[in-house]
Amino acid sequence: MGSKVSAIVIDANDVDRIGAFWAAVLGWEPQLDSDGDIVLADPNHEAGFELLVLRVPEGKAVKDRLHIDLAWSGASRAEELERLIGLGAVRVDIGQGDRSWVVLADPEGNEFCLLDRRAD
Repeated sequence: MGSKVSAIVIDANDVDRIGAFWAAVLGWEPQLDSDGDIVLADPNHEAGFELLVLRVPEGKAVKDRLHIDLAWSGASRAEELERLIGLGAVRVDIGQGDRSWVVLADPEGNEFCLLDRRAD
Protein backbone atom coordinates (compact mmCIF):
# COMPACT_ATOMS: atom_id res chain seq x y z
CA MET A 1 0.00 0.00 0.00
CA GLY A 2 1.21 3.52 -0.66
CA SER A 3 0.17 7.11 -0.95
CA LYS A 4 -0.87 9.03 -4.04
CA VAL A 5 0.11 12.59 -4.89
CA SER A 6 -3.05 14.69 -4.58
CA ALA A 7 -1.56 18.13 -5.22
CA ILE A 8 1.69 19.99 -5.70
CA VAL A 9 1.64 23.35 -3.91
CA ILE A 10 3.39 26.55 -4.96
CA ASP A 11 3.53 29.44 -2.49
CA ALA A 12 3.02 32.88 -3.99
CA ASN A 13 2.49 36.50 -3.03
CA ASP A 14 0.45 37.15 -6.16
CA VAL A 15 -1.66 34.03 -6.70
CA ASP A 16 -3.38 35.49 -9.77
CA ARG A 17 -0.06 36.13 -11.55
CA ILE A 18 1.54 32.80 -10.61
CA GLY A 19 -1.70 30.90 -11.23
CA ALA A 20 -1.98 32.45 -14.71
CA PHE A 21 1.69 31.64 -15.42
CA TRP A 22 1.34 27.95 -14.50
CA ALA A 23 -2.04 27.67 -16.25
CA ALA A 24 -0.38 28.90 -19.46
CA VAL A 25 2.65 26.62 -18.98
CA LEU A 26 0.55 23.49 -18.49
CA GLY A 27 -2.58 24.35 -20.47
CA TRP A 28 -4.64 23.62 -17.35
CA GLU A 29 -7.77 25.37 -16.13
CA PRO A 30 -7.36 27.79 -13.19
CA GLN A 31 -10.13 28.19 -10.62
CA LEU A 32 -10.29 30.41 -7.57
CA ASP A 33 -11.22 28.52 -4.40
CA SER A 34 -13.08 29.84 -1.36
CA ASP A 35 -9.80 30.81 0.37
CA GLY A 36 -8.68 32.98 -2.57
CA ASP A 37 -6.11 30.45 -3.77
CA ILE A 38 -5.78 29.12 -7.31
CA VAL A 39 -6.47 25.47 -8.14
CA LEU A 40 -5.15 24.22 -11.49
CA ALA A 41 -6.58 20.98 -12.83
CA ASP A 42 -5.69 18.95 -15.89
CA PRO A 43 -8.68 19.33 -18.26
CA ASN A 44 -7.98 15.83 -19.64
CA HIS A 45 -7.83 14.27 -16.15
CA GLU A 46 -4.58 12.50 -17.04
CA ALA A 47 -2.19 14.04 -14.50
CA GLY A 48 -3.81 12.53 -11.43
CA PHE A 49 -3.09 15.56 -9.24
CA GLU A 50 -3.80 19.27 -9.01
CA LEU A 51 -1.42 22.20 -8.81
CA LEU A 52 -2.34 24.62 -6.02
CA VAL A 53 -1.08 28.19 -5.84
CA LEU A 54 -1.43 29.37 -2.25
CA ARG A 55 -1.17 32.96 -1.03
CA VAL A 56 1.61 33.51 1.50
CA PRO A 57 2.82 36.79 3.03
CA GLU A 58 6.56 36.10 2.85
CA GLY A 59 8.70 36.20 -0.27
CA LYS A 60 10.91 33.41 -1.54
CA ALA A 61 14.19 33.41 0.38
CA VAL A 62 16.26 30.34 -0.59
CA LYS A 63 16.61 27.71 -3.31
CA ASP A 64 13.61 25.37 -3.40
CA ARG A 65 14.15 21.91 -1.93
CA LEU A 66 11.42 20.50 -4.19
CA HIS A 67 10.72 21.59 -7.74
CA ILE A 68 8.77 20.68 -10.88
CA ASP A 69 10.43 19.03 -13.90
CA LEU A 70 8.75 19.64 -17.23
CA ALA A 71 9.04 17.34 -20.23
CA TRP A 72 8.24 19.26 -23.41
CA SER A 73 5.90 18.26 -26.18
CA GLY A 74 4.99 19.61 -29.56
CA ALA A 75 7.69 21.42 -31.50
CA SER A 76 11.29 21.54 -30.25
CA ARG A 77 12.74 22.02 -26.80
CA ALA A 78 14.27 25.32 -27.96
CA GLU A 79 10.80 26.54 -28.99
CA GLU A 80 9.33 25.42 -25.66
CA LEU A 81 12.11 27.24 -23.81
CA GLU A 82 11.34 30.39 -25.82
CA ARG A 83 7.61 29.99 -25.02
CA LEU A 84 8.28 29.62 -21.28
CA ILE A 85 10.50 32.70 -21.25
CA GLY A 86 7.81 34.58 -23.18
CA LEU A 87 5.34 33.64 -20.42
CA GLY A 88 7.61 35.19 -17.78
CA ALA A 89 10.08 32.45 -16.82
CA VAL A 90 13.74 33.37 -16.43
CA ARG A 91 16.87 31.24 -16.60
CA VAL A 92 18.52 30.79 -13.20
CA ASP A 93 21.84 29.46 -12.03
CA ILE A 94 21.54 27.41 -8.85
CA GLY A 95 24.99 25.90 -9.29
CA GLN A 96 23.80 23.17 -11.66
CA GLY A 97 26.76 23.51 -14.00
CA ASP A 98 26.57 22.14 -17.54
CA ARG A 99 23.55 19.83 -17.58
CA SER A 100 21.13 18.43 -20.14
CA TRP A 101 18.22 20.28 -18.51
CA VAL A 102 17.56 24.01 -18.24
CA VAL A 103 16.82 25.54 -14.84
CA LEU A 104 14.21 28.29 -14.89
CA ALA A 105 12.18 30.23 -12.35
CA ASP A 106 8.59 31.40 -12.47
CA PRO A 107 7.82 35.13 -12.02
CA GLU A 108 8.21 34.85 -8.21
CA GLY A 109 11.46 32.88 -8.37
CA ASN A 110 10.19 29.31 -7.84
CA GLU A 111 12.62 27.04 -9.68
CA PHE A 112 11.62 24.42 -12.21
CA CYS A 113 13.45 22.50 -14.91
CA LEU A 114 12.84 21.97 -18.60
CA LEU A 115 14.15 18.48 -19.32
CA ASP A 116 15.86 17.30 -22.48
CA ARG A 117 13.27 14.59 -23.12
CA ARG A 118 9.93 14.84 -24.84
CA ALA A 119 6.66 14.14 -23.06
CA ASP A 120 5.00 12.61 -26.12
